[in-house]
Amino acid sequence: MNQYCYPPFISSRDRHQISGAMHRLARRLFSNVPESTVYGGPKPQNPNQRVTLNSLRQKHLAGDPITMVTAYDYPSAVQVDTAGIDICLVGDSAAMVVHGYDTTLPITLDEMLSHCRAVARGATRSLLVGDLPFGSYESSSAQAVDTAVRVLKEGNMDAIKLEGAAPSRIGAARAIVEAGIAVIGHVGLTPQAISVLGGFRPQGKTINSAVKVVETALALQEVGCFSVVLECVPAPVAAAATAALQIPTIGIGAGPYCSGQVLVYHDLLGMLQHPHHAKVTPKFCKQYGHVGEAINKALSEYKQEVQDKVFPGVSHTPYKISEGDVDGFMNELQKMGLSEAASAAAAASKGMGGRE
Repeated sequence: MNQYCYPPFISSRDRHQISGAMHRLARRLFSNVPESTVYGGPKPQNPNQRVTLNSLRQKHLAGDPITMVTAYDYPSAVQVDTAGIDICLVGDSAAMVVHGYDTTLPITLDEMLSHCRAVARGATRSLLVGDLPFGSYESSSAQAVDTAVRVLKEGNMDAIKLEGAAPSRIGAARAIVEAGIAVIGHVGLTPQAISVLGGFRPQGKTINSAVKVVETALALQEVGCFSVVLECVPAPVAAAATAALQIPTIGIGAGPYCSGQVLVYHDLLGMLQHPHHAKVTPKFCKQYGHVGEAINKALSEYKQEVQDKVFPGVSHTPYKISEGDVDGFMNELQKMGLSEAASAAAAASKGMGGRE
Protein backbone atom coordinates (compact mmCIF):
# COMPACT_ATOMS: atom_id res chain seq x y z
CA MET A 1 0.00 0.00 0.00
CA ASN A 2 1.25 3.50 -0.85
CA GLN A 3 1.94 5.35 2.41
CA TYR A 4 1.71 8.83 0.88
CA CYS A 5 -1.49 10.75 0.04
CA TYR A 6 -1.37 12.65 -3.23
CA PRO A 7 -3.73 15.24 -4.74
CA PRO A 8 -5.75 13.80 -7.64
CA PHE A 9 -4.01 16.01 -10.22
CA ILE A 10 -0.64 14.27 -9.66
CA SER A 11 -0.10 11.52 -12.23
CA SER A 12 0.79 7.94 -11.31
CA ARG A 13 4.25 8.41 -12.87
CA ASP A 14 4.89 11.50 -10.75
CA ARG A 15 3.62 9.67 -7.68
CA HIS A 16 6.09 6.87 -8.32
CA GLN A 17 8.97 9.34 -8.67
CA ILE A 18 7.97 11.23 -5.51
CA SER A 19 7.62 7.98 -3.59
CA GLY A 20 11.10 6.91 -4.68
CA ALA A 21 12.59 10.27 -3.68
CA MET A 22 10.92 10.11 -0.26
CA HIS A 23 12.22 6.58 0.23
CA ARG A 24 15.77 7.64 -0.60
CA LEU A 25 15.46 10.61 1.79
CA ALA A 26 14.22 8.36 4.57
CA ARG A 27 17.19 6.02 4.10
CA ARG A 28 19.53 9.03 4.27
CA LEU A 29 17.96 10.53 7.39
CA PHE A 30 17.70 7.22 9.24
CA SER A 31 20.91 5.55 8.19
CA ASN A 32 21.44 4.02 11.64
CA VAL A 33 18.44 1.72 11.12
CA PRO A 34 19.81 -1.86 11.02
CA GLU A 35 19.86 -3.60 7.65
CA SER A 36 17.93 -6.56 9.07
CA THR A 37 14.54 -4.89 9.19
CA VAL A 38 11.15 -6.29 10.17
CA TYR A 39 9.81 -6.31 6.62
CA GLY A 40 12.86 -6.55 4.42
CA GLY A 41 14.85 -9.31 6.06
CA PRO A 42 18.66 -9.46 6.05
CA LYS A 43 20.32 -7.64 3.18
CA PRO A 44 23.93 -8.13 2.08
CA GLN A 45 26.34 -5.25 2.59
CA ASN A 46 28.08 -3.61 -0.32
CA PRO A 47 30.58 -0.72 -0.42
CA ASN A 48 27.98 1.70 -1.78
CA GLN A 49 25.50 1.30 1.07
CA ARG A 50 25.48 3.74 3.95
CA VAL A 51 27.44 2.77 7.02
CA THR A 52 25.16 1.94 9.94
CA LEU A 53 25.60 0.95 13.56
CA ASN A 54 24.90 -2.61 12.55
CA SER A 55 27.55 -2.64 9.82
CA LEU A 56 30.07 -1.14 12.26
CA ARG A 57 29.29 -3.89 14.78
CA GLN A 58 29.79 -6.50 12.07
CA LYS A 59 33.09 -4.93 11.12
CA HIS A 60 34.21 -4.86 14.75
CA LEU A 61 33.24 -8.51 15.30
CA ALA A 62 35.20 -9.47 12.19
CA GLY A 63 38.28 -7.68 13.53
CA ASP A 64 38.34 -5.18 10.67
CA PRO A 65 39.68 -1.74 11.68
CA ILE A 66 37.19 1.15 11.63
CA THR A 67 38.19 4.43 9.99
CA MET A 68 37.04 7.87 11.15
CA VAL A 69 38.01 11.31 9.86
CA THR A 70 36.68 14.75 10.76
CA ALA A 71 34.94 17.01 8.26
CA TYR A 72 33.50 20.48 8.75
CA ASP A 73 32.01 21.54 5.41
CA TYR A 74 30.58 20.23 2.14
CA PRO A 75 33.90 19.83 0.23
CA SER A 76 35.67 17.96 3.04
CA ALA A 77 32.61 15.74 3.56
CA VAL A 78 32.57 14.82 -0.13
CA GLN A 79 36.26 13.91 0.02
CA VAL A 80 35.90 11.83 3.20
CA ASP A 81 32.84 10.07 1.84
CA THR A 82 34.40 9.37 -1.56
CA ALA A 83 37.44 7.82 0.14
CA GLY A 84 35.14 5.27 1.80
CA ILE A 85 35.81 6.38 5.39
CA ASP A 86 33.44 4.60 7.79
CA ILE A 87 32.63 7.49 10.14
CA CYS A 88 32.62 11.19 9.35
CA LEU A 89 32.95 13.18 12.58
CA VAL A 90 31.88 16.81 12.67
CA GLY A 91 34.23 17.59 15.53
CA ASP A 92 34.37 20.59 17.81
CA SER A 93 38.00 20.72 16.65
CA ALA A 94 36.47 23.00 14.02
CA ALA A 95 37.00 25.72 16.62
CA MET A 96 40.76 25.34 16.15
CA VAL A 97 41.28 24.30 12.53
CA VAL A 98 38.43 26.27 10.94
CA HIS A 99 37.73 29.21 13.24
CA GLY A 100 41.31 29.77 14.40
CA TYR A 101 40.84 29.48 18.17
CA ASP A 102 43.51 28.03 20.44
CA THR A 103 41.07 25.59 22.06
CA THR A 104 37.78 23.86 21.25
CA LEU A 105 35.88 25.76 23.95
CA PRO A 106 34.60 28.85 22.06
CA ILE A 107 32.59 27.13 19.33
CA THR A 108 28.82 27.34 19.85
CA LEU A 109 26.05 24.86 19.23
CA ASP A 110 24.62 27.00 16.42
CA GLU A 111 28.04 27.08 14.73
CA MET A 112 28.34 23.32 15.09
CA LEU A 113 24.89 22.82 13.60
CA SER A 114 25.90 24.85 10.56
CA HIS A 115 28.96 22.63 10.09
CA CYS A 116 26.81 19.52 10.56
CA ARG A 117 24.31 20.54 7.91
CA ALA A 118 27.05 21.27 5.39
CA VAL A 119 28.69 17.90 6.03
CA ALA A 120 25.36 16.07 5.78
CA ARG A 121 24.85 17.53 2.31
CA GLY A 122 28.23 16.21 1.18
CA ALA A 123 28.38 12.71 2.70
CA THR A 124 26.04 10.04 1.38
CA ARG A 125 27.73 6.88 2.68
CA SER A 126 29.68 7.51 5.91
CA LEU A 127 28.01 7.36 9.31
CA LEU A 128 27.69 11.00 10.44
CA VAL A 129 28.55 11.90 14.03
CA GLY A 130 28.29 15.38 15.53
CA ASP A 131 30.22 16.57 18.58
CA LEU A 132 28.32 18.19 21.43
CA PRO A 133 30.24 21.45 22.01
CA PHE A 134 31.34 22.71 25.39
CA GLY A 135 28.52 24.35 27.33
CA SER A 136 25.73 22.56 25.49
CA TYR A 137 25.22 19.48 27.69
CA GLU A 138 26.91 19.87 31.08
CA SER A 139 24.11 21.54 33.08
CA SER A 140 21.73 18.59 33.18
CA SER A 141 20.71 15.41 31.43
CA ALA A 142 17.70 17.29 30.05
CA GLN A 143 19.98 19.87 28.46
CA ALA A 144 22.14 17.08 27.03
CA VAL A 145 19.14 15.36 25.47
CA ASP A 146 17.80 18.62 24.05
CA THR A 147 21.16 19.38 22.45
CA ALA A 148 21.54 15.87 21.06
CA VAL A 149 18.05 16.06 19.55
CA ARG A 150 18.97 19.30 17.80
CA VAL A 151 22.15 17.76 16.40
CA LEU A 152 20.07 14.99 14.80
CA LYS A 153 17.02 17.01 13.76
CA GLU A 154 18.71 20.26 12.70
CA GLY A 155 22.20 18.99 11.92
CA ASN A 156 21.07 15.84 10.08
CA MET A 157 23.56 13.68 11.97
CA ASP A 158 23.19 9.96 12.66
CA ALA A 159 24.77 10.01 16.14
CA ILE A 160 26.50 12.30 18.62
CA LYS A 161 29.80 12.26 20.52
CA LEU A 162 30.39 13.68 23.96
CA GLU A 163 33.46 14.01 26.15
CA GLY A 164 34.14 13.33 29.77
CA ALA A 165 34.61 10.95 32.65
CA ALA A 166 32.61 12.71 35.37
CA PRO A 167 29.47 10.97 36.66
CA SER A 168 27.37 13.80 35.20
CA ARG A 169 28.80 13.11 31.74
CA ILE A 170 28.09 9.39 32.12
CA GLY A 171 24.57 10.28 33.18
CA ALA A 172 24.18 12.54 30.17
CA ALA A 173 25.29 9.75 27.85
CA ARG A 174 22.76 7.40 29.47
CA ALA A 175 19.93 9.92 29.06
CA ILE A 176 20.77 10.53 25.40
CA VAL A 177 20.87 6.80 24.64
CA GLU A 178 17.55 6.32 26.45
CA ALA A 179 16.14 9.09 24.25
CA GLY A 180 16.90 6.88 21.25
CA ILE A 181 20.08 8.59 20.06
CA ALA A 182 23.32 6.74 19.31
CA VAL A 183 26.32 7.97 21.31
CA ILE A 184 30.10 7.74 21.06
CA GLY A 185 31.95 8.39 24.32
CA HIS A 186 35.34 10.07 24.58
CA VAL A 187 37.92 9.45 27.31
CA GLY A 188 41.62 10.07 27.94
CA LEU A 189 42.57 13.59 26.87
CA THR A 190 39.28 15.42 26.63
CA PRO A 191 40.04 18.83 25.11
CA GLN A 192 36.92 20.45 26.61
CA ALA A 193 38.38 19.78 30.08
CA ILE A 194 41.77 21.44 29.57
CA SER A 195 41.12 23.89 32.41
CA VAL A 196 41.14 21.02 34.92
CA LEU A 197 43.64 18.85 33.04
CA GLY A 198 46.15 21.70 32.95
CA GLY A 199 46.30 21.91 29.17
CA PHE A 200 46.44 19.38 26.34
CA ARG A 201 48.12 16.67 28.40
CA PRO A 202 48.13 12.92 27.73
CA GLN A 203 46.25 10.78 30.22
CA GLY A 204 46.74 7.26 31.60
CA LYS A 205 50.44 7.72 32.36
CA THR A 206 50.10 6.66 36.01
CA ILE A 207 48.45 3.59 37.53
CA ASN A 208 45.46 5.53 38.87
CA SER A 209 45.03 7.50 35.67
CA ALA A 210 45.30 4.37 33.52
CA VAL A 211 42.71 2.54 35.62
CA LYS A 212 40.40 5.55 35.38
CA VAL A 213 40.58 5.45 31.57
CA VAL A 214 39.49 1.80 31.52
CA GLU A 215 36.81 2.32 34.19
CA THR A 216 35.33 5.28 32.36
CA ALA A 217 35.28 3.41 29.05
CA LEU A 218 33.46 0.52 30.74
CA ALA A 219 30.98 2.94 32.31
CA LEU A 220 30.24 4.48 28.90
CA GLN A 221 29.68 1.03 27.46
CA GLU A 222 27.35 0.21 30.35
CA VAL A 223 25.09 3.18 29.65
CA GLY A 224 24.77 2.22 25.99
CA CYS A 225 27.48 3.99 23.99
CA PHE A 226 28.19 2.14 20.75
CA SER A 227 31.86 3.18 20.65
CA VAL A 228 34.48 5.05 22.69
CA VAL A 229 37.21 7.40 21.48
CA LEU A 230 40.52 6.99 23.34
CA GLU A 231 42.65 10.12 22.98
CA CYS A 232 46.30 10.55 23.93
CA VAL A 233 46.78 7.54 26.18
CA PRO A 234 49.70 5.07 26.21
CA ALA A 235 49.32 2.07 23.92
CA PRO A 236 49.12 -0.50 26.77
CA VAL A 237 46.24 1.44 28.32
CA ALA A 238 44.41 1.64 25.01
CA ALA A 239 45.02 -2.08 24.45
CA ALA A 240 43.63 -2.91 27.87
CA ALA A 241 40.52 -0.77 27.33
CA THR A 242 39.95 -2.32 23.90
CA ALA A 243 40.24 -5.83 25.32
CA ALA A 244 37.92 -5.01 28.23
CA LEU A 245 35.18 -3.57 26.05
CA GLN A 246 32.69 -5.31 23.79
CA ILE A 247 32.21 -2.11 21.74
CA PRO A 248 34.84 -0.70 19.38
CA THR A 249 37.45 1.79 20.51
CA ILE A 250 38.60 4.56 18.17
CA GLY A 251 42.10 5.75 18.89
CA ILE A 252 43.69 9.13 18.34
CA GLY A 253 47.22 9.30 19.66
CA ALA A 254 46.54 6.01 21.45
CA GLY A 255 48.65 3.53 19.48
CA PRO A 256 47.77 0.68 17.12
CA TYR A 257 45.75 -1.58 19.42
CA CYS A 258 42.38 0.15 19.16
CA SER A 259 39.48 -1.09 17.04
CA GLY A 260 39.89 1.88 14.71
CA GLN A 261 41.55 5.24 14.26
CA VAL A 262 40.50 8.88 13.83
CA LEU A 263 42.46 11.90 12.63
CA VAL A 264 41.58 15.51 11.91
CA TYR A 265 41.08 16.19 8.20
CA HIS A 266 43.38 19.22 8.05
CA ASP A 267 46.11 17.48 10.05
CA LEU A 268 46.36 14.28 8.02
CA LEU A 269 46.32 16.18 4.73
CA GLY A 270 49.05 18.59 5.81
CA MET A 271 46.71 21.35 4.78
CA LEU A 272 47.65 24.15 7.14
CA GLN A 273 51.06 25.81 7.15
CA HIS A 274 50.27 28.87 9.28
CA PRO A 275 52.16 29.12 12.62
CA HIS A 276 48.83 28.91 14.49
CA HIS A 277 48.12 25.53 12.97
CA ALA A 278 51.67 24.33 13.53
CA LYS A 279 51.02 25.09 17.19
CA VAL A 280 47.75 23.15 17.37
CA THR A 281 48.76 20.17 15.17
CA PRO A 282 49.49 17.23 17.51
CA LYS A 283 52.74 15.33 17.25
CA PHE A 284 50.95 11.98 16.97
CA CYS A 285 49.44 12.97 13.62
CA LYS A 286 50.90 11.47 10.45
CA GLN A 287 50.67 13.70 7.39
CA TYR A 288 49.52 11.68 4.39
CA GLY A 289 49.78 14.64 2.08
CA HIS A 290 51.16 18.14 1.76
CA VAL A 291 48.01 19.79 0.52
CA GLY A 292 48.88 23.11 2.14
CA GLU A 293 52.00 23.41 0.00
CA ALA A 294 49.99 22.68 -3.15
CA ILE A 295 47.40 25.30 -2.16
CA ASN A 296 50.05 27.93 -1.47
CA LYS A 297 51.77 27.15 -4.78
CA ALA A 298 48.50 27.46 -6.70
CA LEU A 299 47.58 30.74 -5.03
CA SER A 300 51.05 32.18 -5.70
CA GLU A 301 50.85 31.18 -9.38
CA TYR A 302 47.40 32.76 -9.66
CA LYS A 303 48.64 35.99 -8.10
CA GLN A 304 51.63 36.11 -10.44
CA GLU A 305 49.57 35.46 -13.58
CA VAL A 306 47.10 38.19 -12.65
CA GLN A 307 49.95 40.62 -12.02
CA ASP A 308 51.59 39.64 -15.33
CA LYS A 309 48.22 39.97 -17.13
CA VAL A 310 48.46 36.36 -18.29
CA PHE A 311 45.21 35.29 -16.68
CA PRO A 312 42.54 35.22 -17.94
CA GLY A 313 43.56 34.42 -21.49
CA VAL A 314 41.42 33.51 -24.49
CA SER A 315 40.75 29.97 -23.25
CA HIS A 316 39.30 31.31 -19.99
CA THR A 317 37.20 34.03 -21.61
CA PRO A 318 34.42 31.89 -23.08
CA TYR A 319 31.59 34.38 -23.55
CA LYS A 320 31.39 35.88 -27.03
CA ILE A 321 29.51 38.68 -28.75
CA SER A 322 28.86 38.69 -32.47
CA GLU A 323 30.66 41.10 -34.81
CA GLY A 324 27.43 42.87 -35.63
CA ASP A 325 26.54 43.32 -31.99
CA VAL A 326 30.00 44.65 -31.18
CA ASP A 327 29.62 47.27 -33.95
CA GLY A 328 26.15 48.18 -32.69
CA PHE A 329 27.42 48.34 -29.10
CA MET A 330 30.27 50.68 -30.16
CA ASN A 331 27.83 52.94 -32.04
CA GLU A 332 25.65 53.19 -28.97
CA LEU A 333 28.67 54.07 -26.84
CA GLN A 334 29.61 56.79 -29.35
CA LYS A 335 26.07 58.24 -29.12
CA MET A 336 26.45 58.34 -25.34
CA GLY A 337 29.65 60.37 -25.73
CA LEU A 338 31.77 57.44 -24.50
CA SER A 339 34.37 57.36 -27.25
CA GLU A 340 37.06 55.98 -24.98
CA ALA A 341 34.77 53.13 -23.90
CA ALA A 342 33.99 52.36 -27.57
CA SER A 343 37.71 52.21 -28.35
CA ALA A 344 38.25 49.89 -25.37
CA ALA A 345 35.51 47.57 -26.64
CA ALA A 346 37.06 47.49 -30.09
CA ALA A 347 40.54 46.74 -28.71
CA ALA A 348 39.16 43.99 -26.49
CA SER A 349 37.35 42.39 -29.41
CA LYS A 350 40.54 42.39 -31.45
CA GLY A 351 42.61 41.16 -28.51
CA MET A 352 40.33 38.19 -27.98
CA GLY A 353 41.06 36.94 -31.46
CA GLY A 354 38.43 38.79 -33.42
CA ARG A 355 34.68 38.94 -33.25
CA GLU A 356 32.30 36.10 -34.09
